[in-house]
Amino acid sequence: MSRIFLLSCNVTTEPYPVYPLGMAVVASALQGAGHQVRQFDYLASGRSEEKLREALRAFAPDFVCLSLRNIDNVDSFASERSWYLGLARAQVALIREVTEAPLIVGGPAFSIMPGEILSYIGADYGVAGEGEKAVCDLIEALGRGEEPPRIVSGNAAPLSGEEMVSPLYDQELIDFYVGESGMVNLQTKRGCPHNCSYCTYPALEGNLFRVREPKAVVDDIERIQRDHGAESFFFTDSVFNDAAGHYLLVAEELIRRGTKVRWCGFFRPQGLGRSELSLLKASGLYAVELGTDAASDTTLRALNKGFTFADVLAVNEACVAEELPCSHFIMFGGPGETLETVDEGLANIARLEHAVVFAFSGIRILPGTDLHAQAVREGVLEASAPLLMPTYYFSPGLDPEAMNARILASFQGRRDRIFPPSDGQEKMAVMHRFGYRGILWDKLISYRSAGKKA
Repeated sequence: MSRIFLLSCNVTTEPYPVYPLGMAVVASALQGAGHQVRQFDYLASGRSEEKLREALRAFAPDFVCLSLRNIDNVDSFASERSWYLGLARAQVALIREVTEAPLIVGGPAFSIMPGEILSYIGADYGVAGEGEKAVCDLIEALGRGEEPPRIVSGNAAPLSGEEMVSPLYDQELIDFYVGESGMVNLQTKRGCPHNCSYCTYPALEGNLFRVREPKAVVDDIERIQRDHGAESFFFTDSVFNDAAGHYLLVAEELIRRGTKVRWCGFFRPQGLGRSELSLLKASGLYAVELGTDAASDTTLRALNKGFTFADVLAVNEACVAEELPCSHFIMFGGPGETLETVDEGLANIARLEHAVVFAFSGIRILPGTDLHAQAVREGVLEASAPLLMPTYYFSPGLDPEAMNARILASFQGRRDRIFPPSDGQEKMAVMHRFGYRGILWDKLISYRSAGKKA
């Protein structure tokens, strides 16, 4: 069997440092196949090239696997330092200085543009899509002296929930992320049946939810608590609240076992009433992140969200009634946006009481999405335009500067309204220095004047 060095290349801390779950899952699969694994996190190392060199020399790997989580930070205001492929390319060069072991790259960022990224960073092989079985198969083929394709797909036969392995967590990394963000990541399902026009999730994980057994999810939580001492979790599902109600079964299993845990996740602002939220809160839910995405019915419809702003208001009101902090992530400038819809959206946002709103200007265009096809149709970019460097969609005819000025004016003086995104990072950094840990935005909400609703 082989010695396999796994490197998480991620260095972004926006909106907060996130445990490298993909690397942990692949490491678990490789170890289960009999390989010896070493996990190295570049962010947790202090972004130290020397520590990376030392770890590679000490381990002497037969193969090196790189996990790419982000291409960039999807903020149109960001500098080139928030484009991460240049760093990945430098890491590949560093690895080649130390070892001749074949380099395999994978992860969600790689899977969006596998051919382009493989060529740019200079790795030997790539795994696009679901990684744990595909990486094992690729390493076995290489070990037999075969010549597989340079890019293999992990999505040809998606794993069922029962086939998904539990992550192999590393205590040193647990300590780092609990110290930085206060929480550990876990997944209850993969895939997404929604077809939001800008999103790559259905292409990366499939357009159906593939759910893990609630018992297996809670087993993982209790194992992490017992073996690693973590108490707070973030469920990294594309959408936690599925229409079939699997998410409620997870909550019920936590309650049935009496598992004491704090958790949050990413929710669709639709179909979440007080009864559902009350159950989730009883299981340990302490905050709700909502993929609201747009602030008017016109722009919600243009993004193919499948819900209205009335749905958003209803979920927000239910969160307030249950005293559950909630946040909304909203992108301005997308399809159908005009200065009139911007004003309408800002008026709608003003109705979101006791909630934090994170606003973004423009939408990152990614290949294979409906938004990319629309941008080409509208002449926003050429069909052959490279997308490795960030390119943002703004509705034709919209003046982005005027839009941004309206958002800034509307949010002025509100600590619970974040724009541009860097403003949020500055707020979080201050709270972190004062010893706060976790998602942090929930500390910006007060319920003293919310009152109880029937």
